[in-house]
Amino acid sequence: MPLNDEAPHPRSDTVEDTRADAAAELIWNAWTSGERLDTLSDDVRPEDLDEGWAVQERLGTRAGPGYGWKLAATSAAGQAHIGIGGPLPGRLFERFRRESGAVLDAGALHMKVVEAEFAFRMARDVSAGASREEVLDAVAALHLAVEVPDSRFLDFGHIGSAQLLADAACAGLFVLGPEVPDWRDLELSTWGTTLWINGEAVEKGSGANVLGDPRTALAWLADDLPLFGAQLRAGEIVTTGTTTNPPPIGPGDEVRADFGELGEVTVSFRA
Repeated sequence: MPLNDEAPHPRSDTVEDTRADAAAELIWNAWTSGERLDTLSDDVRPEDLDEGWAVQERLGTRAGPGYGWKLAATSAAGQAHIGIGGPLPGRLFERFRRESGAVLDAGALHMKVVEAEFAFRMARDVSAGASREEVLDAVAALHLAVEVPDSRFLDFGHIGSAQLLADAACAGLFVLGPEVPDWRDLELSTWGTTLWINGEAVEKGSGANVLGDPRTALAWLADDLPLFGAQLRAGEIVTTGTTTNPPPIGPGDEVRADFGELGEVTVSFRA
């Protein structure tokens, strides 16, 4: 069941398309211009998660094809950071997908943090009501990943769940790293991760910071999406949330997400 304070209901036909479309236009304009919003105006601001989801859907008509999902706030620290009571799903858009070793523009970012994450690639669709075992059986592979989240809102920690959901749950750039062999035999909840910046270890964590286990986060998403009329699909990537406190980055920084013997993912930020 959803962990958010504002538990969603099946999507209502009373959500006005024009309001959702106008809100999506404002968010997309901020995304592409680099400007930031204080808040959405009263006439278009989503009032609950259903309305926030409707805006996120219309954001997708502007951003283009999606290839999966991210989860925001799968740790207590993450929830406190953005002022919500549980995780939120956000669409990953193809145009913001990058490869390990990519050089990114820090100047275009507002949040300016990085996250070391475990990501799943789905082999099959997942139907509503699937058990945890059925969800995990539908996974094709586990990958290492780095997310560079971002928000189109200046004060993202105080705008509330509905507007965060509308803003694709702080989706930004995403880097899919190497596939992990024999991952089903691994204890991800205790698997350690380290973020290095410019050769210095700045944050350490583990899969336990992701709802206790990244597998649990994946199962949570499979449960949550049908409440909005969506579901996990074959081929989609699901990145499950940060395993460490997200450290700040800036121009000239070189980042290495170290997953021990499983491998690493690297990104750098142009000066």
